[in-house]
Amino acid sequence: MARLILFNKPFGVLSQFTDSGSPTARPTLSAFIDVPGVYPAGRLDRDSEGLLLLTDDGRLQARIADPKFKMAKTYLVQVEGEPDDAALDRLRRGVELKDGPTRPAGAERIADPDLWPRDPPIRVRKSIPDSWLKLTIREGRNRQIRRMTAAVGFPTLRLVRWSIGEWTVDGLAPGEWREATAATGARR
Repeated sequence: MARLILFNKPFGVLSQFTDSGSPTARPTLSAFIDVPGVYPAGRLDRDSEGLLLLTDDGRLQARIADPKFKMAKTYLVQVEGEPDDAALDRLRRGVELKDGPTRPAGAERIADPDLWPRDPPIRVRKSIPDSWLKLTIREGRNRQIRRMTAAVGFPTLRLVRWSIGEWTVDGLAPGEWREATAATGARR
C-alpha cells in the first residue's frame, strides 16, 4: 500500500528535502520528516503554509499534483482590503493572468479562521483593513492564488493551504505530520 503523509508546512520552509539554491541554508522538509522514499506531491511556496502531501507512490503523486486530474485545493487567504461581490465574482469566473486565464474558482468571504500564529507575523497596516477568503482551485500554477487576489485588487498577506481533495491539515500544528490512507484521507 502506498504511503501518504499529511504535513503542515510552516512558513519559511522549502517544499523539498535539500536546499541547493542558496549560499545560506534554508529550512527544508528534512528538518521535519525522516521517512525514506517519500516525495512531495506538488509544491507549496516558501512563504505559504499548510498542507503538503508526500508519498512514495508515483501514480498517486501524479494524481494529486497534475492539473489534468483537477483535484480541488482549498486555501484560506488573508488579503489586504475587503473584497466586494464584484471581486469575488471575478475569481469565480476565472481571472486573466499573464500566463492566460485561470479556471473558475470557488471564492467566498469567511470569518477570521482559528489558525496558529504565523512566525513572523504578517505586516499589519492600521490604515488598511484586511479580511479572509476561502478559495478553491483545480489547477496549480506558480503562485496562482497570490496572483489571482492581486489581479482583483486585493494582495495576499497570508496563504494557508487547508485541504487537497479530502485530505486536510485540520488538527496538525505547524511542523507536524501524520500518515493517512491514499483511498480516503483518513488516519491509519
